[in-house]
This record gives sequence, structure tokens and C-alpha cells, in this order.
Amino acid sequence: MMNAIAFLGNSTMRPSKCILRAFSRLSPSRDAAFQPHPSRFINHNINNQDPYRITKLRNVVPFCTNKPSSVTTQVASEARNLSASKTCTKDTTLDQVIIPKNGFNVKPLTVERLEEDEKDEEVVNGDVRNIDKDGLESVRRKEIEEEAWRLLRQSVVTYCDSPVGTMAANDPTDATPLNYDQVFVRDFVPSALAFLMKGESEIVRNFLLYTLQLQSWEKTVDCYSPGQGLMPASFKVRISPLEEDKFEEVLDPDFGESAIGRVAPVDSGLWWIILLRAYGKITGDYSLQERVDVQTGIKMIANLCLADGFDMFPTLLVTDGSCMIDRRMGIHGHPLEIQALFYSALRSSREMITINDSSKNLVRTINNRLSAISFHIRENYWVDKCKINEIYRYKTEEYSTDATNKFNIYPDQVSPWLMDWIPESRRCGFLVGNLQPAHMDFRFFTLGNLWSVISSLGTPRQNQAILNLIEEKWDDLIGHMPLKICFPALESAEWHIITGSDPKNTPWSYHNGGSWPTLLWQFTLACMKMGRPELAEKAVALAEKRLQADRWPEYYDTRYGKFIGKKSRLYQTWTIAGFLTAKQLLQNPEMASSLFWEEDLELLETCVCVLSKSGRKSCSRAAAKSQILI
Repeated sequence: MMNAIAFLGNSTMRPSKCILRAFSRLSPSRDAAFQPHPSRFINHNINNQDPYRITKLRNVVPFCTNKPSSVTTQVASEARNLSASKTCTKDTTLDQVIIPKNGFNVKPLTVERLEEDEKDEEVVNGDVRNIDKDGLESVRRKEIEEEAWRLLRQSVVTYCDSPVGTMAANDPTDATPLNYDQVFVRDFVPSALAFLMKGESEIVRNFLLYTLQLQSWEKTVDCYSPGQGLMPASFKVRISPLEEDKFEEVLDPDFGESAIGRVAPVDSGLWWIILLRAYGKITGDYSLQERVDVQTGIKMIANLCLADGFDMFPTLLVTDGSCMIDRRMGIHGHPLEIQALFYSALRSSREMITINDSSKNLVRTINNRLSAISFHIRENYWVDKCKINEIYRYKTEEYSTDATNKFNIYPDQVSPWLMDWIPESRRCGFLVGNLQPAHMDFRFFTLGNLWSVISSLGTPRQNQAILNLIEEKWDDLIGHMPLKICFPALESAEWHIITGSDPKNTPWSYHNGGSWPTLLWQFTLACMKMGRPELAEKAVALAEKRLQADRWPEYYDTRYGKFIGKKSRLYQTWTIAGFLTAKQLLQNPEMASSLFWEEDLELLETCVCVLSKSGRKSCSRAAAKSQILI
């Protein structure tokens, strides 16, 4: 506790040693390939035996600021008066961070790669007649994984000589990277899990702490500030000149004011909380989440999401473009993806928040919201053949609490494609993409359904039915490259109206029915949770055949994912990391079990839902089971 209090003290700004290091990186004597961005890339291994790693101390603060920093609950209630960036100037009040003068001291990856290739070649060429097909395939798979790890490490971004994340894409031939050279909170999650399962946790710890420092800054879009607690969508390390020949490294966050469409990221804070829980589960180091500043950050995100508003539903109301589908795709309202992440973040927060007099009311609010959203999603978002037939025969314009058609869904919304597509068996079903008054989006959104399985937002039967549906509709949802981001694509007039004629979201491309390999790791985790690893292995093997040859694209086009996306970035980091994470999950089932959530029956006991026609009474566990476990 004394260390935490010492951390809260004000710091005096003074020039940083890393200013000189940043300047020295601009020297022409450095590798020419890294001159355009001299401070951001690591081209080497990070391993557990590295003697130059940041020392693991309980209260290490591996970041530096140029402003006094306070994380008391009093400050949490006020807007922080900070500049638009974090600069690398050391704070003498922080615990010591041991960093070598010349950064990490390991062999260049290019040398290691050549040595490993030569060994493999000697084995294969030594007696090629004795190597069977499985042996050749094993060597090939090893080479693909080695390349993936090399590319992932090359994408690492550094700040003050410390790894802080991975850039979105690292294509050396791309002359216009736009914002793909930034560290995205959402995109970094599979990279973080890959590093954690590899035993390399420093980069994840640094990422969590640095992004926490960027939380709820006074960024504006047309003179309006987002709510306190908002996490940035991304950040970039910039070289900023000081005076004469001096430079400093600056963390510059983006809260949506520079994004295409200028949409604030709703999911960044949710992913941050989920990753914080995963860090503790995998490393066993729970001291990070116990820190005062981290506890404050969790509470700020939770309070922002749980704030009262005009909405009557327990789900989170968001705009188009606020999640992985970051363009206009008709997902405004209550999209499933955000609800599943919201549910997961609330469950994670409940696990991590330290219970005391100041937090017990927040924990009570979280419990109530969890039970309400659980019932709401299971009861109202779920469809199978029987449910669709029920909707098809709905009466409309019903008034009173006795209404069956509570959201006034018109039967004509049930599209012919859905009636033809949904399997006959009740063993198959899914959660619809969106629900609000007079609107039910029947598209299958993969991430929302997979994360509902992972978080146990759906019932055990529903979770199995979702995987049954994916298996039954393998060609539509997996095809030549897993996995469709949504199905089916918007076409013709519907595409024009809903997407605003977005040329990047043409039918079966990008977010409009494109195939995204990064979804492999969520699919793998969902399959392992439900005891279906063979489905994940089949999907990973399918992706493994093409990803390396296609240079690790961001997404694939066409109905069955045959072609690389027409505007797809190559060497996309979360494609690489998603593949590696899926492989590691299959190899380490015990780690997979620490990343998902089992059904929580206690939530059903406190469920305050409309379970009877008279409504508004708390339900018992038995009543909840009879209503929800369909």
C-alpha cells in the first residue's frame, strides 16, 4: 500500500535519457529499412531467458509522463487535465525499471531463421525417401509457425525502449499505411494472448499500463469531449522535436477524432478489461489488477457503460462503426458483438474489482445488469426453426405487458433467405445480430455468436446449437477461408441504402460478408469450451494451407472466401496473431480453459426480469432455468 501511495505523488519533469536514444535512432548508420519509423519496431525475439527484460516488481510502473499523475477516486470523478499525448520523460517517484542501454540483446531473427531452415533442409534432404507425407507436412507446419512468429515480433512497437504493442499491419511494400501503423487496442488482443501463452508477458503488461494512462483524455470531435473512462481506439509512437538537436518519443492516442467516419470506439475499454483478466489468469500475476490506478481504470470503464440513460433495455446502445465492424453496416442500436463483449467485461470486472465500501454498490449494479442482459439475450435474440416460425405468425400492434410480440416485429422482416437457410433440426440455431423496436436483424454475425459461447451469454444448449449451425453451414460460414464476419452479405438496393454505397463494403467483401482469418482464435476457443476441438482443427488446417502463400491478408472476398480481399492489407498482424493463438490454444487446453467463462447459476438467482405476464418480480433459480435453459 505504501508503494501505491508513493506512486500517487506528483513528479517533477526532467529531460529523459530516451530523448537522446530517440535522437540516436535517427542516425543514417542504422538499418535503412527502419529509418522511416526509427523508434517503433523490434526485429528480435523476446524470451523468458532474456537478461534485459523489465524486472518483475509488484509496483513497477513501466511508463513515464510529463504531468502529475493521480489515480485516487477523487480524480476518477473529474476530467483529467492532460495534453494530447504522453511523452517519454522519466518520473523519479516511480519504481525502478531496469532497461539495458542498447535495448534487448538477442540474436537477429534473420540469423536464427537461416539456421533453422538449414537444419530442416538437412533433415529432409539427408534421406528424403524415409520422410513420409506426414513428416513433410509437419516440417511445413513448423516453417509456417516460425514465419508467423518472426512477422509478429517484427510488428512490435517500442516506447522508451520498452515493447508496448503491435502495429495493425507491417507490409514493407505499403507506401500509404494510413492508420495501420498504429497499435489498436482491439487488434492487439490476439497478439497479447499469443505472447502470454508463449511466456512473454512484459509486452502485455506494458500495453495495459500505457493504454490506462491514455484513458479519458480531453480529445474532441467538433468541440465535444467523450465520456470519462473511454479507452482510445489506437495510439501511435511519434518522434517529437524539442530544441536544437533533441527529440522525444510521444504517445499520441486516437479516440475516433481521426478515424474514418469519426466514430468513438465502444469496444476498446471492453477488450482492455477482458485482456487484463487474461493476463492474470495465464501469468498468475494478479498484482497488476490490484493496483490502485488499474482498479480505478476498471471502475471508470464500468461506470461509463453502466450510466443511466433513456434506454429501457439492459443491452448497450451504440452507433454504427463502434466495434470490429467499423463502418456503416446497419448495426447501430444493440448489436450482438457489443453485448457479448459487454457481458464478458462485466463478468471480468466482477472478478477483479476489490470489494470495499466504495465499490460494493458498483458490484451490486454489475450483478443486476449481468442477470438482466443474460435473460434478455437468451430470450429475445435466440432463433431456430421453431422460433422463426413463431415470429412469422406474430400479431402486431400489441399493447400491455401481456404482449407476445414485445418489440412489435413485423412478420415481413423474416426474409426468404432465412427460411431457406435455417436447418430443420432444433439442434441448430443462433443469436440474431440486433434487436430494437420493430427491427430484428437476422444476419449471422460470427464474432458476437462466438463470444456469446465463450462468455456463456447463451445457455449451454444454445452454445452447442451455434457450433452445430456452423458445422451444418460450413461452406457458407467457413468456405475456403475461415471465417465469415457476417452472413449473408447486403446486396443491390439494400447495400446502397444501408452502407451508403460504401465501395469497400461491396457484397461479400470486407465487413459485408468478407472472410476474416483473425476470427480463428475465437472460433478455436469456443470449440474447446464446448468440447469440439476437431472443428477448430479443421478450420485451422484450412487456413494454414493459404495464409503464408497469400502473405497473411487482412480479409478474403467472395461468397466462399476464394480470393484475397481487393483492398486487403498484407502482413496483417491480427491475422498472424489469430493463427498463432489458435494453434497454441489447441496445443495447450489448460490455458484455453482459463480464458472462457462457465455458466454462472448465481446470476439466475438474482435475475430481475419479466418472467411472468404480470412482470417485474425477482425470479428464483428454478423459474429462471425453466424460462431460459431452452
